Amino acid sequence: MGDRQGKKAETLAQFHLAIPVHQLPAAKQFYCDVLGAKEGRATEHHLDVNFYGHHLVLHATPEDASHLFDSFEADFHGESVQIPHFGINLDKLTWSQLAKRITLMGYEFLDAPHIRLQGLPGEHASMFILDPSGNALEFKAFLNHDEVFSKVFDPQTKELFTLDELMVSVSSEGLT
Repeated sequence: MGDRQGKKAETLAQFHLAIPVHQLPAAKQFYCDVLGAKEGRATEHHLDVNFYGHHLVLHATPEDASHLFDSFEADFHGESVQIPHFGINLDKLTWSQLAKRITLMGYEFLDAPHIRLQGLPGEHASMFILDPSGNALEFKAFLNHDEVFSKVFDPQTKELFTLDELMVSVSSEGLT
């Protein structure tokens, strides 16, 4: 299928998420300066950011909208995770650099860098942080990215590399 100029239309698959924030300036500083997002369109009430290639929109919430930030902890293979949350699956180097940047900029982890599902399909390094409005974000680096959607205990999985180096790197920086 072509477009109006006769060029072939390109396929695009980009995640879009709109989230509530209390203060746009604090949210902009956190997402752009700490997490490395790139600022896009903005108005008095919203900010679009390029979040690792995905379209994240930060919307200023009304003063009486505190119920939008209700959350709870859910069980995930014997660990608690904050619900709701969103995040990004990163490569090992980018994940490690982000963990260091978060620490150097003085932000505390909701759940410090560690390995989940160790020895199982889907093994990954994980860390959680809250933005200034209380939105939970998780960042992951998978042992084998092909296992992102694998079923736990699937005998068809294979290990392509190890996360041990990543955790040693993170812990040597005093992040665990």
